[in-house]
Order: sequence, then C-alpha cells, then structure tokens
Amino acid sequence: MTATPPTVEEILATFARDTLVDRLGIRFLEMSPQRLVATMPVAGNTQVAGFLHGGASCALAETLGSVGAYLHVWPGGLALGTDINATHHRSVRSGVVTGVATAISLGRTLTSHEVVVSDEDGRRLCTARITNYVRAAEPS
Repeated sequence: MTATPPTVEEILATFARDTLVDRLGIRFLEMSPQRLVATMPVAGNTQVAGFLHGGASCALAETLGSVGAYLHVWPGGLALGTDINATHHRSVRSGVVTGVATAISLGRTLTSHEVVVSDEDGRRLCTARITNYVRAAEPS
C-alpha cells in the first residue's frame, strides 16, 4: 500500500508535538512498515522502585507498531491500535533501551508487529505484539 517511502525526517514532520513520544524521550533511528528501531532512556521512565516501568516499554512498543502501521498506509491513511500484549522478561535501572519492531502481517485492514525491547547489552527486556486497524486514504 505504501507509495514512495518517506524519509524519517518527513515522517517526523507529520507528528504532533508535545506528545507521549516526546515525554518518554523516544528517538527514532529507522522507519519502514516492515522494520522500525527507536531508543528510549530509562531515566524518567521508571516505576517507584527505580526499574524501567512496564508501561513505558508498552508505550515504546505501541509507538513503534503504530508508526509501522501508519507507514503501511502512507500517505494519508489511518492507523489505530486495537490490541497490545507484552511479556516482561527482565528489568533494568539505567541506560537506554532499544525497541525493534518487525512486521508480522501487513494487510488491507490489519497490521501486526512484534516488538523486542532490549538493554544496552542486547538482553531482551520485553517482547510485545501490537495489532492495528488500518485504512488507506480515500482516492481523491
């Protein structure tokens, strides 16, 4: 469904400002419908005991999967998250985590991505799966 693939800069220019992405410190490194990579600092995204908050890992995963779905129907399409689940394997107290989303299915109405969140040593912290409803732009 994707027309000419946009650059990371073109995609980022379409994002609203002052969002959860900004507040969590998520930084995109790679973007395509098939694969997305982003980092997020642990600092500022911890729960009260000082570990990375599981909700922050889920927010990173949902961001990656939703952006991948959005790119699948680029330009002008719609992507809405319908399901996310996550398994937390280990914890981390500091540093930067990296999320890598890989497309499982890119269909006409649904997309699914697997997201692996790892620490700086490459240890898997969280595995998530997100499904999005997508709709291509209406022809003009």
